[in-house]
Amino acid sequence: MSGLRVISGTARGRRLRSVPGDSTRPITDRTKESLFNIIGGDIKGSTFLDLFAGTGSVGIEALSRGAKFVLFIDNNHKAIWTIKENLAHTVLEQGAEVRRIDAYQLIKDNAHISYDYIYIAPPQYKDLWKTALLSLDRHPEWFSQDAWIIVQIDPVEYDTINLNQLIEFDQRRYGSTLLVFYKRVE
Repeated sequence: MSGLRVISGTARGRRLRSVPGDSTRPITDRTKESLFNIIGGDIKGSTFLDLFAGTGSVGIEALSRGAKFVLFIDNNHKAIWTIKENLAHTVLEQGAEVRRIDAYQLIKDNAHISYDYIYIAPPQYKDLWKTALLSLDRHPEWFSQDAWIIVQIDPVEYDTINLNQLIEFDQRRYGSTLLVFYKRVE
């Protein structure tokens, strides 16, 4: 097990496995705790899409804190194995679905449900977050009316993006991690 853990909720304190190798960059406990302090009690009963899920740490935290359903998406077979192991270890398999698919391909498909929270944390320095955000902007059926789309990037990656359905409403920086928050245009 690694230094990753579930911070709060039903699986509080449980350690999580890291994805073998260096293909992922797990969120720090400090950043994850801050993220869920911002979301607050609204996570209870919500639907959550964890794109580029890696270890599954963010989606697992959402389940532990009361999210109704989390869809974990990653294209890396090691990440998929790790997410499934972490769900089993935290006893949070119920309400979770894990799919090995390219995130961009998934978004092009019809959404079966709309999500209240979409978390985007792709590999760094490749502008993959922009591609994912633009794709979601073209497919608003993926997010509910009051949804938040949250992007995790290195601050040097940030750029403003022209969007039609979404608007940036907040940014929070935690060391070398920047969280950028988007919601539907009203």
